[in-house]
Amino acid sequence: MINLLMLTPALYMLQVYDRVITTGSRETLLLLTLAVLFLFIVMGLLEGVRARVLVRVGNRLETRLDEGLHQSMVARALRQATPSAWPLDDLAALRQALAGGGLVALFDTLWVPLYLALLFLFHPWLGTFALLSGCVLLLLLLLAERLTRGLLQAAGNEQATARGRVETHLRHAEVLQGMGMGPALGRRWRGDQRRCQAAQSRASDRAGLLSGLTRVLRLLFQSLILGLGALLVLDEQITPGMMIAASILMGRALAPVDQMASHWRDLVNARSAYHRLQRLLADGEPEGERMALPRPAGRLVAEAVTAGPPGSREPVVRGVSLAIAPGEQLGVIGPSASGKSTLVRVLLGIWPAQVGTVRLDGADIARWDREALGPHIGYLPQDIELFDGTIAENIARFGEVRSERVIAAARRAGLHETVLRLSDGYDTRLSAAGSELSTGQRQRLGLARALHGDPVLVVLDEPNANLDLEGERALSRSLQRLREEGVSLVVVSHRTGVLRQVDTLLVMEDGRVALNGPRDRVLARLAASRQQAPGGDAP
Repeated sequence: MINLLMLTPALYMLQVYDRVITTGSRETLLLLTLAVLFLFIVMGLLEGVRARVLVRVGNRLETRLDEGLHQSMVARALRQATPSAWPLDDLAALRQALAGGGLVALFDTLWVPLYLALLFLFHPWLGTFALLSGCVLLLLLLLAERLTRGLLQAAGNEQATARGRVETHLRHAEVLQGMGMGPALGRRWRGDQRRCQAAQSRASDRAGLLSGLTRVLRLLFQSLILGLGALLVLDEQITPGMMIAASILMGRALAPVDQMASHWRDLVNARSAYHRLQRLLADGEPEGERMALPRPAGRLVAEAVTAGPPGSREPVVRGVSLAIAPGEQLGVIGPSASGKSTLVRVLLGIWPAQVGTVRLDGADIARWDREALGPHIGYLPQDIELFDGTIAENIARFGEVRSERVIAAARRAGLHETVLRLSDGYDTRLSAAGSELSTGQRQRLGLARALHGDPVLVVLDEPNANLDLEGERALSRSLQRLREEGVSLVVVSHRTGVLRQVDTLLVMEDGRVALNGPRDRVLARLAASRQQAPGGDAP
């Protein structure tokens, strides 16, 4: 309707010149003017409706993509060492493009043949001139796309790199400030920014030049068609009203090309964002709803597992086999870089196994639905990550906060008394960094989160690294209670205190199992090896 109503100025001009002026009828002029006024009011209302519809289309797109995008970003973060939130920028660019003038120009382009057809009805020369003018502007538009596409892609890549680095800097701001690394890393980041700006400037220069040329040529062609129309009027092939209407119609026919030239950069960025989001969503697309499995008992088996960080071809863990019965407690020890943390991630299904399989109650743990399996798993990583929310929400894993469960988990981790001393207790709000708590308190909070609910398998990676004597005692009590409840446990530690009550001990060395067996026998063999080694050092 809007594009049909765009014919109003041309038709009004045609009627005024060919009817009102020739007849001198004021009544005809009044009625034509009232009709045109009404049609312009309708067009204005429809323009407002279209703008509102496009905004809501963008919002609907974002709403429909939000859940899948978040899942895909999490899946991508597990595969990459430096995850970034750039997909959110791409989603915003796509939403803005849907509500912007570029998309409207694309819609309006579909109506260009109608305007050209009317010009051909006025006179073939008018239609031919307008068609050739449109082809010239279209060629300029395609040339602009070809000249700026590579530069805009390069600028986008540089911008993503710069953003990823600054996100890393912000996550480790304490280290930067403490060791004076901020200026050096800041210079590195500014170098990324300058490269991004240079690519964007070159693309903008080229696009601006071609956009200005397109605008000038459109105005020139619109003026030249008046000269052509005047020539036809002098030859009495068309009327003066047709001459004026032809100029207006040609301006309307060429306007979408001019608008696309003005919004070309936004359209190119939106197209690139669309393709990046499409690839991201395809990579993280869920395999479909899986049949629910019964609550696991906690039997964990690793069958000749070889694995490494996602994307790395070099395995860190090689040929590891182990079995943990429900309620059994396994301790994992070994020197740094021996593959302990990698093994933990593979046992939990966080990282996929390159060779072999990890099974929980006989089912491949990578095939379990993570949302269904999560409540049955407790995990405390080396680096404690807290999230923006209250202490209770962090302990409850941002699910339903049931006071008795939250407090029970806090008591088991030796955190309850500490929380009570805080001004807002369990309602104390934490930032994502958890800077409101000490390192030991954050580790206890992570332990409480791992013990929340009724997990059947608990994996603790260096759980006592930052605990004081009281925290060690609370951890020891928690491990004893897990044994009484029949919970399977895997605990990685360099400190022997937490290993005194495990049933079996696994020693990792260079990614392989060096020793595995009952705790006392493994410790005895380690002691014997230490005595036999030159200088008394452990192998």
